[in-house]
Amino acid sequence: MDLKQNKQNAIEFYRMAYQGNPTKALELYVGHEYIQHNPDVANGKQGLIDYFTRMHKEYPDKDISFVRAIAEDNLVALHTHQRWPDNDEYVTMDFFRFDEQGKIVEHWDSIQQIPGHSLNENTMY
Repeated sequence: MDLKQNKQNAIEFYRMAYQGNPTKALELYVGHEYIQHNPDVANGKQGLIDYFTRMHKEYPDKDISFVRAIAEDNLVALHTHQRWPDNDEYVTMDFFRFDEQGKIVEHWDSIQQIPGHSLNENTMY
């Protein structure tokens, strides 16, 4: 496994899908299967295409930045900052499993909205 390449591929896959081109992202970065664990997205490749196509159509001005990427064995974790309309901001943590050919085959995520008030002065990053 090329951990550095897997990190870059996970970032490029997510950026491309998020910015409205999930079909191209799948062609370039996803293996024969795609197992989805997010309950708001249907399992499989078509579920991913449908979700990101709808999100891009409904929220074309959303934005994502990648705070960090960590790779170990066949997994890559991405820590991101998402900005949506109406000043909604989210911290996400996405985990991708890669197959032996360096293609993404499985995804998990956790999403938390950044609150307007915090009991401490630390950021969520």
